Amino acid sequence: NAATVLIVAPVAAALALTLGLNPDPFLMAVAVGAACDFLTPIGHQCNTLVMGPGGYRFSDYPRLGTPLTLLVLVVGTPLITLFWPLVRG
Repeated sequence: NAATVLIVAPVAAALALTLGLNPDPFLMAVAVGAACDFLTPIGHQCNTLVMGPGGYRFSDYPRLGTPLTLLVLVVGTPLITLFWPLVRG
């Protein structure tokens, strides 16, 4: 996820600046998106570590991770735009 952020963050910042918008909410959205690693056991190293000892199957991750991801999407998006407005001013 860190490598993905290193690739996507400059693109998000450049897009925001091209649109004449504040890059901060774009960068926060990239960071929050990278933190949503609940959907697969390979999304984060801790998910992989607990898979075997916990007896989890691959299908357990999306089943339990989808509600968390939707919660982050529904709550996180408005909060990002609240704390980091699209237009500076």
